[in-house]
Amino acid sequence: MTNTIKTHCISAAFAVLLAVSAFAVPAHAADAIFPTGSRVGLVPPGDMTPSKTFEGFADPQKSAAILISTLPAEAYGSLEKTGIPDALLKQGFTIDKREPIELKSGKGFLITGTEVADKTRFRKWLLVAALDDVTALISVQAPEDDATYSDKALRAVLATIAVRANVPDAERLGLLPFTIGDLAGFRVSDVLPGRAVILIDVPGDAGKDPSAADVKARLMIAALNGGPAEPSDWANFARVIFGSVAGIKEVRVQMSEPLRIGGQPGYQTIAKAKDAATDADVMVAQWLRFGSGSHVQMLGISRADAWSEEFSRLRAIRDSIDQR
Repeated sequence: MTNTIKTHCISAAFAVLLAVSAFAVPAHAADAIFPTGSRVGLVPPGDMTPSKTFEGFADPQKSAAILISTLPAEAYGSLEKTGIPDALLKQGFTIDKREPIELKSGKGFLITGTEVADKTRFRKWLLVAALDDVTALISVQAPEDDATYSDKALRAVLATIAVRANVPDAERLGLLPFTIGDLAGFRVSDVLPGRAVILIDVPGDAGKDPSAADVKARLMIAALNGGPAEPSDWANFARVIFGSVAGIKEVRVQMSEPLRIGGQPGYQTIAKAKDAATDADVMVAQWLRFGSGSHVQMLGISRADAWSEEFSRLRAIRDSIDQR
């Protein structure tokens, strides 16, 4: 199983950024507001508030928005060399200008232009910036005939961009459709907003980016649509899902049985296996909790020599999960 549940595609990121966007007014970078789950923030305009549906800010009354996305730091070099991204043109974006821009927190380039949507003509700005250890993509959209959103005011707002060292775990976990009442000493490794989280058990001195050798166990929890409607289908469904687990080999199932989890019907599969990359002995536990038209998958993988300790902690996390 990989260490991350979220990968970045540069062209797709541009397409998403163009689907929603926005504006702002002058303020000081120290007052930057960070949308929930985002390492990048800025000072929004007076009536602009953090969006509840995307990472950024919105003023629905004026059809104005700011959408923030991030890519790895190394993506900036590629974006800088590509000229006008094809994704912009495919969205019907008419390019007026592309220019370099200096920021207090880094460097970048700004693409400005227009786009017509729902018979309304919008001014659009796309800033690509190298900030600390991330590449920030900030897309801005506002009606062309709204004088509040002047180019001068927007540039002042873009100057307030800031990046924070990390996103607090509590904030990242707040992006999930379920709650975890007991982390049992595990650390949040990665979060896919609205869908999944990976937790890892590492020594306290492992640092910000622990190596694979530091990880004693990891647990992936994902809320997924679909699932068997009848109890008679649980076993086969669990077998198929377990068979798709990546990163393990020589799997020997030790236990496969129905199990109630958090008061709901579920299914448990326990197996011995080997790590596909290192040949190390590992233990694997999959728990499925079934709901109405959906299910939660919990997949734990532990070093075999730590299984007796890790299994009880994995179960503690499992039993503390609840739907929001």
